[in-house]
Amino acid sequence: MMERVLDRPRLVPLLILLVCLGALGGAYASEVWGGLKPCVLCYYQRYAYAGAGALGLAALLLGEQPQRRRLLIGLAGLAFLVGAAIALFHAGVEQHWWRGTPTCHAPEIDMSLPVEQLREQLLATDFVPCDQIPWSLFGISMAGYNALASLLLGLASLWAAGKITGGKPA
Repeated sequence: MMERVLDRPRLVPLLILLVCLGALGGAYASEVWGGLKPCVLCYYQRYAYAGAGALGLAALLLGEQPQRRRLLIGLAGLAFLVGAAIALFHAGVEQHWWRGTPTCHAPEIDMSLPVEQLREQLLATDFVPCDQIPWSLFGISMAGYNALASLLLGLASLWAAGKITGGKPA
């Protein structure tokens, strides 16, 4: 079955693009309709999917040559692996195994300000901490699931890139 997938030059890039659009759409839906506010590490994970999706689109549109398609799919695989590393780091921050980035923590508040200005400053701050788990299933957070998914997608993309041959025209 995998040979049939790999013999269709546009199918792997299309699958990469669709997976990325689905992941980004799901993240956006959980934010808008699910009320789950993303932290800065959540946004970084989205950037990895956006990068992999852009590479999948490029391979879909520009990948007439097998070497070019292989390169773009391989780079998409690396983008997925970067996303897996970010998600694993995020899961570790959530579990308090290590400290997050400086932007993961509440901004400094100037305590010398008058109470009314402090109140305005606090109300104007839209901060989501990285070490809180807003949703989990079976004890695994969204960052944990994303680490697993991104790792599998990265390995699958790299495997597919290594198997691409001349193929048949799409």
